[in-house]
Amino acid sequence: MTIFWLALAGIIGWFISLLAGGGSSLILMPIVGTFLGAIAIAPVITISGIFGNSERVFVYWQKINWDIVKWELPGAIFGGILGAFTLTKLKLDWLSILVAIFLIFSAASYFFKNEEKSFPVKAWYFLPTGFVYAFFSGLIGSMGPVLAPLYINYGLQKEELLATQATNRVIVHLVKVVVYGFFGAFKLPYIGYGIVLGLAALPGNWLGHLVLQKISEKQFRQLVISFVMFSGILILWQQRELLLFW
Repeated sequence: MTIFWLALAGIIGWFISLLAGGGSSLILMPIVGTFLGAIAIAPVITISGIFGNSERVFVYWQKINWDIVKWELPGAIFGGILGAFTLTKLKLDWLSILVAIFLIFSAASYFFKNEEKSFPVKAWYFLPTGFVYAFFSGLIGSMGPVLAPLYINYGLQKEELLATQATNRVIVHLVKVVVYGFFGAFKLPYIGYGIVLGLAALPGNWLGHLVLQKISEKQFRQLVISFVMFSGILILWQQRELLLFW
């Protein structure tokens, strides 16, 4: 039954994330935590991310913005290594609260300005933000669609956003897998469960692609920003005990 529910969650999570410009891991984290325990979240989500994002790279290969990839990858690789290493040494739950605040602020900025771009973004911005994203992703398991507002404000269209984001994430996830394995954060069952979630991404992405073709760029941006806002609120809710403790 665990495999069934994980597979079902994987299909739904990857379907939603394709239309929302990312965030599958945020959807899957509570499911993985419930069935496998909190310690399994980062390695299982990482393995599944390799499968799901690789499919998107294959489907949208022609849409990849290589200028962003060139800037984002160096920082993301280093951040992924450092974050995955840090995960094996300590756990900082309060970092997710900072992520949630950023997500809510970014989404609110877009809605209040009611413009296609709420703040200007240049290509070199993705070097430091790629590092920060990958570091926290390696440390707390997921950052949600935290880079989506930057992609949108840079001017990426829907397929470009998905393709460029997926390209960077595949490489970062591969780096994290190596580091997790080296420092003993992997257990054999985690690999199997990660593969189950990853294979479930295939039909989820396919269904999402069918819907993506029927929505406009404006509708896609609105879906992405709405999910960014939802992600921030969800993270705060998941950390409500920590907030109350403060």
